[in-house]
Amino acid sequence: MNKILVKLYVPMIGEEYELWLPVNKKIHAIIKLLVKAVNEFTKGYYNPIEMPYLYDKITAEVYDINSKIIETQIRNGSELILI
Repeated sequence: MNKILVKLYVPMIGEEYELWLPVNKKIHAIIKLLVKAVNEFTKGYYNPIEMPYLYDKITAEVYDINSKIIETQIRNGSELILI
């Protein structure tokens, strides 16, 4: 299985999304993909000045940008926050 389904919360715009993420990508690449996807979903409204961080919604743990998804606790059904 090379993709997982997660729920992403984006407090800056008050929205949440369910997205499939590839498990073999590093967190920094995933964040770039998420920013691009949310920007497209909002028709350009979401455009952060600085690269946001990815957090676990339950534990508030910030994910290391150099880790791959498979190396983290992110699994199917995980709830993440993009801040």
